[in-house]
Amino acid sequence: MNETSVPVIKVENLVKRYGTNYALNDISFEIGEGEIVGLLGPNGAGKSTTMNILTGYLSSSSGAAYINGIDILENPLEAKKFIGFLPEQPPIYPEMTVAEYLNFVYELKCCKLDRDPHIEEILSVVKLTDVKDRLIRNLSKGYKQRVGIAQALIGDPKIIIFDEPTVGLDPKQILEVRNLIRMLGRRHTVILSTHILAEVQAVCERVIIINKGQIIANERTEDITRTIEGGYRYEAKICAQAKDVLPALRAQGAIKNAEATGAKDGDAYVYVVESAAGVDARKAVFTACADNRFPLIGLAPIGTDLESIFINLVDRSDAQGADKKLKAKKAH
Repeated sequence: MNETSVPVIKVENLVKRYGTNYALNDISFEIGEGEIVGLLGPNGAGKSTTMNILTGYLSSSSGAAYINGIDILENPLEAKKFIGFLPEQPPIYPEMTVAEYLNFVYELKCCKLDRDPHIEEILSVVKLTDVKDRLIRNLSKGYKQRVGIAQALIGDPKIIIFDEPTVGLDPKQILEVRNLIRMLGRRHTVILSTHILAEVQAVCERVIIINKGQIIANERTEDITRTIEGGYRYEAKICAQAKDVLPALRAQGAIKNAEATGAKDGDAYVYVVESAAGVDARKAVFTACADNRFPLIGLAPIGTDLESIFINLVDRSDAQGADKKLKAKKAH
Protein backbone atom coordinates (compact mmCIF):
# COMPACT_ATOMS: atom_id res chain seq x y z
CA MET A 1 0.00 0.00 0.00
CA ASN A 2 1.18 3.51 -0.79
CA GLU A 3 2.46 5.22 2.36
CA THR A 4 0.10 8.18 1.77
CA SER A 5 -2.94 5.94 1.16
CA VAL A 6 -5.69 5.67 3.73
CA PRO A 7 -6.52 1.98 4.39
CA VAL A 8 -10.15 1.43 3.43
CA ILE A 9 -9.71 -2.32 3.97
CA LYS A 10 -7.75 -3.65 6.93
CA VAL A 11 -7.47 -7.33 7.74
CA GLU A 12 -5.82 -8.33 11.03
CA ASN A 13 -4.82 -11.88 11.94
CA LEU A 14 -7.84 -13.35 10.19
CA VAL A 15 -8.51 -17.04 10.82
CA LYS A 16 -11.29 -19.24 9.45
CA ARG A 17 -11.45 -22.84 10.60
CA TYR A 18 -13.67 -25.70 9.55
CA GLY A 19 -13.06 -28.26 12.25
CA THR A 20 -9.31 -28.87 12.21
CA ASN A 21 -8.89 -27.48 8.69
CA TYR A 22 -7.85 -23.86 8.12
CA ALA A 23 -9.38 -22.00 5.19
CA LEU A 24 -7.49 -18.89 6.40
CA ASN A 25 -4.57 -19.09 8.79
CA ASP A 26 -3.68 -15.74 10.42
CA ILE A 27 -3.66 -13.44 7.37
CA SER A 28 -3.18 -9.67 7.57
CA PHE A 29 -3.11 -7.00 4.87
CA GLU A 30 -4.25 -3.46 4.09
CA ILE A 31 -5.64 -1.91 0.91
CA GLY A 32 -5.49 1.85 0.43
CA GLU A 33 -8.00 4.23 -1.06
CA GLY A 34 -7.98 4.16 -4.87
CA GLU A 35 -5.85 1.01 -5.20
CA ILE A 36 -6.63 -1.78 -7.68
CA VAL A 37 -5.44 -5.00 -6.06
CA GLY A 38 -5.38 -8.51 -7.53
CA LEU A 39 -6.23 -11.40 -5.21
CA LEU A 40 -4.67 -14.61 -6.54
CA GLY A 41 -4.34 -18.19 -5.44
CA PRO A 42 -4.98 -21.79 -6.54
CA ASN A 43 -8.42 -23.32 -6.10
CA GLY A 44 -9.11 -23.81 -2.39
CA ALA A 45 -6.40 -21.33 -1.39
CA GLY A 46 -8.73 -19.06 0.62
CA LYS A 47 -9.59 -16.30 -1.89
CA SER A 48 -13.35 -16.83 -1.80
CA THR A 49 -13.31 -17.18 1.98
CA THR A 50 -11.49 -13.85 2.24
CA MET A 51 -13.99 -12.12 -0.05
CA ASN A 52 -16.96 -13.67 1.74
CA ILE A 53 -15.68 -12.38 5.08
CA LEU A 54 -14.98 -8.90 3.66
CA THR A 55 -18.51 -8.70 2.25
CA GLY A 56 -20.11 -9.90 5.49
CA TYR A 57 -21.38 -13.15 4.01
CA LEU A 58 -19.21 -15.29 6.27
CA SER A 59 -17.94 -14.90 9.84
CA SER A 60 -14.34 -15.55 10.87
CA SER A 61 -13.09 -17.85 13.64
CA SER A 62 -10.84 -15.10 14.98
CA GLY A 63 -9.18 -11.87 13.87
CA ALA A 64 -10.83 -8.78 12.42
CA ALA A 65 -11.71 -7.18 9.09
CA TYR A 66 -12.38 -3.45 8.85
CA ILE A 67 -14.20 -1.73 5.99
CA ASN A 68 -13.56 2.02 6.02
CA GLY A 69 -12.73 1.68 9.72
CA ILE A 70 -15.88 -0.33 10.56
CA ASP A 71 -15.59 -3.89 11.87
CA ILE A 72 -17.55 -5.97 9.34
CA LEU A 73 -18.33 -8.59 11.99
CA GLU A 74 -19.46 -6.11 14.65
CA ASN A 75 -21.44 -3.76 12.41
CA PRO A 76 -22.09 -5.54 9.08
CA LEU A 77 -24.99 -3.37 7.87
CA GLU A 78 -22.98 -0.16 8.23
CA ALA A 79 -19.83 -1.68 6.70
CA LYS A 80 -21.70 -3.10 3.71
CA LYS A 81 -22.76 0.42 2.65
CA PHE A 82 -19.19 0.93 1.47
CA ILE A 83 -19.02 -2.27 -0.61
CA GLY A 84 -20.19 -3.22 -4.09
CA PHE A 85 -19.76 -6.93 -4.90
CA LEU A 86 -19.86 -8.84 -8.17
CA PRO A 87 -19.76 -12.59 -7.43
CA GLU A 88 -18.67 -15.07 -10.09
CA GLN A 89 -22.34 -15.70 -10.93
CA PRO A 90 -23.96 -12.23 -11.22
CA PRO A 91 -27.05 -11.98 -8.94
CA ILE A 92 -29.47 -11.01 -11.70
CA TYR A 93 -33.19 -11.66 -12.26
CA PRO A 94 -33.78 -12.73 -15.89
CA GLU A 95 -37.47 -11.79 -15.90
CA MET A 96 -36.72 -8.11 -15.14
CA THR A 97 -35.57 -5.44 -17.55
CA VAL A 98 -32.18 -3.88 -16.86
CA ALA A 99 -33.80 -0.68 -15.57
CA GLU A 100 -36.26 -2.59 -13.36
CA TYR A 101 -33.45 -4.64 -11.88
CA LEU A 102 -31.25 -1.63 -11.07
CA ASN A 103 -34.22 0.11 -9.46
CA PHE A 104 -34.84 -3.04 -7.41
CA VAL A 105 -31.20 -3.06 -6.25
CA TYR A 106 -31.48 0.67 -5.46
CA GLU A 107 -34.39 -0.12 -3.10
CA LEU A 108 -32.65 -3.17 -1.68
CA LYS A 109 -29.57 -1.14 -0.76
CA CYS A 110 -31.71 1.69 0.70
CA CYS A 111 -29.74 4.06 -1.51
CA LYS A 112 -30.10 7.77 -0.64
CA LEU A 113 -28.67 9.23 -3.86
CA ASP A 114 -30.98 10.93 -6.34
CA ARG A 115 -32.40 7.83 -8.03
CA ASP A 116 -32.87 8.68 -11.72
CA PRO A 117 -29.60 10.60 -12.30
CA HIS A 118 -27.66 7.96 -10.31
CA ILE A 119 -29.02 5.01 -12.29
CA GLU A 120 -28.65 6.88 -15.61
CA GLU A 121 -25.01 7.61 -14.79
CA ILE A 122 -24.34 3.93 -14.03
CA LEU A 123 -26.08 2.83 -17.24
CA SER A 124 -23.86 5.24 -19.16
CA VAL A 125 -20.62 4.20 -17.40
CA VAL A 126 -21.29 0.47 -17.94
CA LYS A 127 -22.65 1.10 -21.48
CA LEU A 128 -26.12 -0.33 -20.86
CA THR A 129 -28.20 2.71 -21.83
CA ASP A 130 -29.24 1.19 -25.19
CA VAL A 131 -30.51 -2.03 -23.57
CA LYS A 132 -32.01 -0.67 -20.34
CA ASP A 133 -35.57 -1.62 -21.38
CA ARG A 134 -34.68 -5.15 -22.52
CA LEU A 135 -35.32 -8.26 -20.44
CA ILE A 136 -32.10 -9.49 -18.85
CA ARG A 137 -32.75 -13.05 -20.05
CA ASN A 138 -32.51 -11.83 -23.66
CA LEU A 139 -29.08 -10.25 -23.21
CA SER A 140 -25.75 -11.81 -24.21
CA LYS A 141 -23.43 -13.10 -21.49
CA GLY A 142 -21.27 -10.01 -21.90
CA TYR A 143 -24.21 -7.69 -21.29
CA LYS A 144 -25.39 -9.78 -18.33
CA GLN A 145 -21.93 -9.35 -16.83
CA ARG A 146 -22.27 -5.59 -17.33
CA VAL A 147 -25.60 -5.70 -15.48
CA GLY A 148 -23.80 -7.49 -12.63
CA ILE A 149 -21.16 -4.75 -12.56
CA ALA A 150 -23.89 -2.09 -12.66
CA GLN A 151 -25.62 -3.49 -9.56
CA ALA A 152 -22.29 -3.39 -7.71
CA LEU A 153 -22.07 0.35 -8.46
CA ILE A 154 -25.47 1.24 -7.01
CA GLY A 155 -24.90 3.54 -4.03
CA ASP A 156 -21.48 4.65 -5.34
CA PRO A 157 -19.56 2.39 -2.90
CA LYS A 158 -15.98 3.19 -1.94
CA ILE A 159 -14.96 -0.44 -2.50
CA ILE A 160 -15.81 -2.75 -5.39
CA ILE A 161 -14.98 -6.46 -5.22
CA PHE A 162 -14.97 -8.49 -8.45
CA ASP A 163 -14.86 -12.29 -8.39
CA GLU A 164 -13.82 -13.67 -11.80
CA PRO A 165 -15.50 -10.80 -13.74
CA THR A 166 -14.48 -11.98 -17.24
CA VAL A 167 -15.20 -15.73 -17.04
CA GLY A 168 -16.91 -16.90 -20.22
CA LEU A 169 -16.53 -13.62 -22.09
CA ASP A 170 -15.07 -13.32 -25.58
CA PRO A 171 -11.76 -11.44 -26.11
CA LYS A 172 -13.48 -8.16 -27.06
CA GLN A 173 -15.74 -8.31 -23.99
CA ILE A 174 -12.76 -9.13 -21.75
CA LEU A 175 -10.90 -6.06 -23.01
CA GLU A 176 -13.99 -3.89 -22.42
CA VAL A 177 -14.39 -5.15 -18.83
CA ARG A 178 -10.67 -4.62 -18.12
CA ASN A 179 -10.91 -1.03 -19.37
CA LEU A 180 -14.01 -0.52 -17.23
CA ILE A 181 -12.19 -1.81 -14.13
CA ARG A 182 -9.29 0.59 -14.81
CA MET A 183 -11.76 3.46 -15.11
CA LEU A 184 -13.55 2.47 -11.89
CA GLY A 185 -10.18 2.47 -10.13
CA ARG A 186 -10.05 6.25 -10.53
CA ARG A 187 -12.97 6.66 -8.12
CA HIS A 188 -13.10 3.41 -6.17
CA THR A 189 -10.88 0.93 -4.40
CA VAL A 190 -11.04 -2.31 -6.41
CA ILE A 191 -10.27 -5.92 -5.46
CA LEU A 192 -10.06 -8.27 -8.43
CA SER A 193 -10.03 -12.02 -7.86
CA THR A 194 -9.27 -13.95 -11.04
CA HIS A 195 -7.47 -16.97 -12.45
CA ILE A 196 -6.48 -14.99 -15.55
CA LEU A 197 -3.04 -13.76 -14.59
CA ALA A 198 -2.66 -11.57 -17.68
CA GLU A 199 -5.71 -9.71 -16.42
CA VAL A 200 -4.02 -8.91 -13.11
CA GLN A 201 -0.86 -7.83 -14.88
CA ALA A 202 -2.87 -5.55 -17.18
CA VAL A 203 -5.12 -3.98 -14.54
CA CYS A 204 -3.78 -4.28 -10.98
CA GLU A 205 -1.25 -2.09 -9.17
CA ARG A 206 -0.62 -4.67 -6.46
CA VAL A 207 -0.91 -8.44 -6.09
CA ILE A 208 -1.77 -10.47 -2.99
CA ILE A 209 -1.21 -14.21 -3.44
CA ILE A 210 -2.81 -16.68 -1.03
CA ASN A 211 -1.92 -20.36 -0.82
CA LYS A 212 -3.38 -22.83 1.69
CA GLY A 213 -4.86 -20.03 3.76
CA GLN A 214 -1.69 -17.97 4.07
CA ILE A 215 -0.38 -14.92 2.23
CA ILE A 216 2.77 -15.86 0.32
CA ALA A 217 3.23 -12.57 -1.56
CA ASN A 218 1.98 -9.00 -1.20
CA GLU A 219 3.82 -6.78 -3.68
CA ARG A 220 3.33 -4.10 -6.28
CA THR A 221 2.75 -5.82 -9.61
CA GLU A 222 5.89 -4.29 -11.11
CA ASP A 223 8.01 -5.39 -8.11
CA ILE A 224 6.73 -8.92 -7.59
CA THR A 225 9.67 -10.49 -9.42
CA ARG A 226 11.75 -9.50 -6.39
CA THR A 227 9.88 -12.07 -4.30
CA ILE A 228 11.70 -14.80 -6.23
CA GLU A 229 14.90 -15.87 -4.56
CA GLY A 230 17.94 -15.55 -6.78
CA GLY A 231 18.32 -13.25 -9.74
CA TYR A 232 16.60 -12.53 -12.99
CA ARG A 233 17.11 -14.82 -16.00
CA TYR A 234 17.37 -13.66 -19.61
CA GLU A 235 17.53 -15.25 -23.02
CA ALA A 236 20.23 -13.53 -25.07
CA LYS A 237 20.65 -14.04 -28.81
CA ILE A 238 24.25 -13.26 -29.76
CA CYS A 239 26.01 -13.70 -33.10
CA ALA A 240 29.18 -15.32 -31.72
CA GLN A 241 30.44 -18.72 -30.60
CA ALA A 242 30.03 -19.93 -27.01
CA LYS A 243 33.81 -20.25 -26.51
CA ASP A 244 34.08 -16.48 -26.95
CA VAL A 245 30.75 -15.32 -25.51
CA LEU A 246 30.60 -17.26 -22.23
CA PRO A 247 33.92 -15.98 -20.77
CA ALA A 248 32.97 -12.41 -21.71
CA LEU A 249 29.55 -12.69 -20.03
CA ARG A 250 30.87 -14.45 -16.92
CA ALA A 251 33.49 -11.72 -16.45
CA GLN A 252 30.72 -9.19 -15.77
CA GLY A 253 30.10 -8.71 -12.04
CA ALA A 254 26.32 -8.38 -12.44
CA ILE A 255 26.13 -11.77 -14.17
CA LYS A 256 25.92 -14.76 -11.84
CA ASN A 257 25.99 -17.40 -14.56
CA ALA A 258 25.79 -17.81 -18.34
CA GLU A 259 25.16 -20.96 -20.38
CA ALA A 260 24.74 -21.81 -24.04
CA THR A 261 21.43 -23.57 -24.84
CA GLY A 262 22.58 -25.07 -28.13
CA ALA A 263 19.66 -23.39 -29.93
CA LYS A 264 20.11 -20.97 -32.86
CA ASP A 265 18.11 -18.11 -34.35
CA GLY A 266 19.50 -17.57 -37.83
CA ASP A 267 23.22 -16.97 -37.32
CA ALA A 268 22.75 -16.09 -33.63
CA TYR A 269 23.30 -18.50 -30.76
CA VAL A 270 20.92 -18.55 -27.79
CA TYR A 271 22.32 -18.10 -24.26
CA VAL A 272 20.68 -18.08 -20.84
CA VAL A 273 22.06 -15.40 -18.54
CA GLU A 274 21.30 -15.22 -14.80
CA SER A 275 21.91 -12.07 -12.80
CA ALA A 276 22.98 -11.80 -9.19
CA ALA A 277 20.06 -11.49 -6.72
CA GLY A 278 18.16 -8.23 -7.13
CA VAL A 279 20.33 -7.08 -10.06
CA ASP A 280 19.20 -6.31 -13.61
CA ALA A 281 21.90 -7.85 -15.83
CA ARG A 282 20.76 -6.38 -19.16
CA LYS A 283 23.32 -3.57 -19.08
CA ALA A 284 26.06 -6.10 -18.32
CA VAL A 285 25.04 -8.25 -21.31
CA PHE A 286 25.05 -5.20 -23.57
CA THR A 287 28.43 -4.05 -22.23
CA ALA A 288 30.01 -7.50 -22.74
CA CYS A 289 28.71 -7.63 -26.32
CA ALA A 290 29.73 -4.05 -27.15
CA ASP A 291 33.24 -4.44 -25.71
CA ASN A 292 33.81 -7.63 -27.72
CA ARG A 293 31.90 -6.55 -30.83
CA PHE A 294 29.39 -9.38 -30.57
CA PRO A 295 26.17 -8.49 -32.42
CA LEU A 296 23.31 -8.73 -29.89
CA ILE A 297 20.01 -9.27 -31.72
CA GLY A 298 17.70 -10.23 -28.86
CA LEU A 299 17.44 -10.00 -25.07
CA ALA A 300 14.27 -11.07 -23.22
CA PRO A 301 13.43 -12.00 -19.62
CA ILE A 302 12.64 -15.63 -18.78
CA GLY A 303 10.11 -16.57 -16.12
CA THR A 304 9.33 -13.03 -15.02
CA ASP A 305 5.76 -13.04 -16.32
CA LEU A 306 3.17 -13.21 -13.58
CA GLU A 307 2.16 -16.77 -14.44
CA SER A 308 5.70 -18.08 -13.96
CA ILE A 309 6.10 -16.12 -10.71
CA PHE A 310 2.74 -17.38 -9.43
CA ILE A 311 3.67 -21.02 -10.11
CA ASN A 312 7.13 -20.50 -8.56
CA LEU A 313 5.73 -18.96 -5.37
CA VAL A 314 2.98 -21.55 -4.93
CA ASP A 315 5.39 -24.44 -5.54
CA ARG A 316 7.87 -22.95 -3.07
CA SER A 317 5.11 -22.43 -0.49
CA ASP A 318 3.94 -26.04 -0.90
CA ALA A 319 7.50 -27.32 -0.51
CA GLN A 320 8.04 -25.25 2.64
CA GLY A 321 4.74 -26.52 4.07
CA ALA A 322 5.70 -30.13 3.38
CA ASP A 323 9.11 -29.55 5.00
CA LYS A 324 7.48 -28.12 8.15
CA LYS A 325 5.17 -31.12 8.41
CA LEU A 326 8.11 -33.51 8.05
CA LYS A 327 10.10 -31.71 10.78
CA ALA A 328 7.08 -31.68 13.09
CA LYS A 329 6.59 -35.40 12.50
CA LYS A 330 10.25 -36.14 13.30
CA ALA A 331 10.05 -33.99 16.43
CA HIS A 332 7.28 -36.22 17.74
